[in-house]
Amino acid sequence: MKTKIDFTLIENFISEKDFNNIEPEIKKSWELLTTKTGAGSDFTGWIDFPSKEKNSELLLKKIEATCEKVKNFNPDTILVIGIGGSYLGTRAIYDALTPAFCTRTPEIIFAGHQIDGHYHANLLNYLEKRNTVVVVISKSGTTTEPAIAFRLIRTFMEKKYGNESSQRIIVVTDKNKGALKSLANTKGYETFEIPSDIGGRFSVLTAVGLLPLGLCGFSIREIINGAAECEKELLSKNSIQDNIAMRYAAIRQILYRLGKTTEIQSSFYPQLATFSEWWKQLFGESEGKNQKGIFPASVVFSTDLHSLGQYIQDGTRNIFESFLSVNKIPKDVNIPVLNSNDDELLYLEGKSMSYVNNIAEKATQIAHAQGGVPVISFDIPELSEYYLGELMYMFEFSCALSAYTMGVNPFDQPGVEAYKSKMFEMLGK
Repeated sequence: MKTKIDFTLIENFISEKDFNNIEPEIKKSWELLTTKTGAGSDFTGWIDFPSKEKNSELLLKKIEATCEKVKNFNPDTILVIGIGGSYLGTRAIYDALTPAFCTRTPEIIFAGHQIDGHYHANLLNYLEKRNTVVVVISKSGTTTEPAIAFRLIRTFMEKKYGNESSQRIIVVTDKNKGALKSLANTKGYETFEIPSDIGGRFSVLTAVGLLPLGLCGFSIREIINGAAECEKELLSKNSIQDNIAMRYAAIRQILYRLGKTTEIQSSFYPQLATFSEWWKQLFGESEGKNQKGIFPASVVFSTDLHSLGQYIQDGTRNIFESFLSVNKIPKDVNIPVLNSNDDELLYLEGKSMSYVNNIAEKATQIAHAQGGVPVISFDIPELSEYYLGELMYMFEFSCALSAYTMGVNPFDQPGVEAYKSKMFEMLGK
């Protein structure tokens, strides 16, 4: 992997003996995962999905052909309807690669990831003035939030575009069954498959993420290339020293056993805030079972240094941090040289803002570690499709290893059903 992990600031918390002690457990988890013999093995299709050349090439060509057809509508908006893994990965990459204040055409907007009436009323008003193509994503088609949103949106699309609406709606769902698949067949929507052996939170590298990102002009081939290279490395190396995903899983499990029950993903890059939302779902839904699990949280610095930074520095010592660091940014700005100290910034004039940001990041990492918070850092060369594909695959792989080592099934989510059952009862379903 070109992204590296820096664990210098955990040396006062974790010894080499700790790594040696846990390595047999991590290797066992690696074997369960790579041989697809562990709990939930029916949902491990994502492991070798990026490198399945024939299948991935067919998918990429189909997406590219769809993108060409959609260009005929000249859309300015791609509306993605989905919840959880059906939208978070797309949003993570979109936000990471879309500069602040940038007007991207087409833009991606989202619906069905909650059921707030005010949001969706405003959405319908907004779409009145937009030229829209819809991607609806749901394996079953009956998940409440996206199902309600799609009923609203397809009614809107049929009213606005008439018969053409069926060409402007694309469905990503189960290959053979489900309410959404049946509706797509009836209405004549183009369909893409959610593989039956890949769960939602592990699906960003399938049509679930690649289709909407391709429609918006991102390089889906670079995303897959980054993931495929990472897959090759993680499947060929099974030692903590050589395998970054194993190393990260080992660190998490050692710290968990030392009472560090909350992991905070931190970044000094605001465009990565949504990436952390994707990461939180991945780890929270995969590990949080049987009264076990590391609670995943996130902060964006330096903004949160003036709020949650206080807690991280001086609060309960049950936390550790994993930083997302970016080595190269596409644009920068220098602090003006005024030859004046009237704002007490003479010591910074002429320096780039990225230089100050990097110093603030390093200082924060050191201060937090000295305050009793173990700190690791993922050093990403730059934000691009390739490196985001690489990083997402690595986190998926490490998440599965960590969950297996913890003794839980990484691929089910029994707790999610609890609220649904109660909601359906109260709604009279």
